[in-house]
Amino acid sequence: MQGFEWHVPADQLHWQRLRKAIPDLKDIGIDNIWIPPGCKGMDPTGTGYDIYDLYDLGEFDQKGNRATRWGPKEDLEDLVYTAQERSIGIYWDTVLNQKAGADSTERFAAVKVDPEDRNTEVSQPEIIDGWVGFGFPGRGCKYSSMKYHWQHFTGVDWDQKHKEHSIYKTLGQNKTWAKDVSDEYGNYDYLMFANLDHSHPEMGEWLGTELPISGMRIDAAKHYSASFQKEFVNHLRNTVGTNYVLMGEYWRGEVDLLLGYLRFMEYEVSLFDVPLLGRFAAISKMAGGDLRKIFKGSLVERSPKHAVTFVGNHDTQPGQSLETIIAPFFKPLAYSLILLRAQGQPCVFYGDLYGIKGGPEPQYGSSCHGRLPILTRARKLYAHGEQRDYFNRRNCIGQYLFLPFNGLDLLQNVQDFNGSSSYKRMFIGLKHAGEMWTDILEWRDETVLIDRSGHGIFPVAAMSVSVWVNSRAKGRRHLHRPFNENIYAL
Repeated sequence: MQGFEWHVPADQLHWQRLRKAIPDLKDIGIDNIWIPPGCKGMDPTGTGYDIYDLYDLGEFDQKGNRATRWGPKEDLEDLVYTAQERSIGIYWDTVLNQKAGADSTERFAAVKVDPEDRNTEVSQPEIIDGWVGFGFPGRGCKYSSMKYHWQHFTGVDWDQKHKEHSIYKTLGQNKTWAKDVSDEYGNYDYLMFANLDHSHPEMGEWLGTELPISGMRIDAAKHYSASFQKEFVNHLRNTVGTNYVLMGEYWRGEVDLLLGYLRFMEYEVSLFDVPLLGRFAAISKMAGGDLRKIFKGSLVERSPKHAVTFVGNHDTQPGQSLETIIAPFFKPLAYSLILLRAQGQPCVFYGDLYGIKGGPEPQYGSSCHGRLPILTRARKLYAHGEQRDYFNRRNCIGQYLFLPFNGLDLLQNVQDFNGSSSYKRMFIGLKHAGEMWTDILEWRDETVLIDRSGHGIFPVAAMSVSVWVNSRAKGRRHLHRPFNENIYAL
């Protein structure tokens, strides 16, 4: 689960909230939590993507506060160790592309570039004052003696000398944009704030010894050197461990570009399946969309072991930079597709489980009418073994999962767009003849009898999903245990 959304209150209580929620999350089948960047941001409300100090986890009085937006270091440690006691892993959100909130300006030579083509210079070289001096006076040299100066950055977006906003490329010996980045805008090395030209792989090693975390999300992977990332990943593998989970945020909708990155990284990382998210959004708004092609061109189709499948995150929620809106009725369908499927590594979004606290479209409670915890529990209990797809009708598809060891089965059935209920006849197996199956989501109240030939005819409501399970399946009565959606009251 992604353990935050963009509008979580800046009350320094979030580590406590997550810690208190861990028993509930464990109960619904969450195995790992991706937490927000826990390093000190540029001000007390900073999310950590506006990163100031990699080595301040809410321990030092810097940038107007000791704690980060999410809480003090002690609360972070309590969260991580509580999760460890419950066998829940913690994934750290690692921000290495940029730095913000510098302590001082420095004077250096730079040139303006065209924002639409960063390879094109649009001014003569000039001397600017950029916010690039990072001395970390509150921390001093504890944990690291590294300080940052203009030489450590390739670009900034503000000249304090002339009070001018533009994208400035730093000039100097061997100074240029990294070549092995996304080719958007000619070269997408520069993203925001002061753009790093230098960082230390040792930071990941320090974090791995400071806290017992299980993995990392690599933020903004398309914006800085892939060669450096490869070095960073290899360093982590050699120091922290080979079982360390690494997920890259390489935000491109073209699956071949994602596959190229994975090949370069020697498949040591996984990537978020951006193409699949795009298909979910497009087909949810397209009357008569063809569900048979829902996975076409996705990363989970092409490289299932390296695909992190998801339905939304902090950047795609309404009002954010990568806003990707999925029609509300389609979200339960999308979650059933990723959670009840053998391929991929599904990630549940905090905002879909607990709601969104602000922005243009606040959301109160689960986006799936309270069914999301049922789907995650169903995955934990039943989504194992052989998979069989029934993708044979454009408006009605099914997935069937067979558990060869204990005889329990799970079927999920999706119907879409034609404005009336539908059904799908599926083969369950001769040994299941005579069994009674019901919809665990309770959007259909029928009982389906498996006939003598091992087939069942499973109905589904219009523009909806039903998940059918043997009525006597192990754990069935636990699927509807209460789940506290109000994390802010914990």
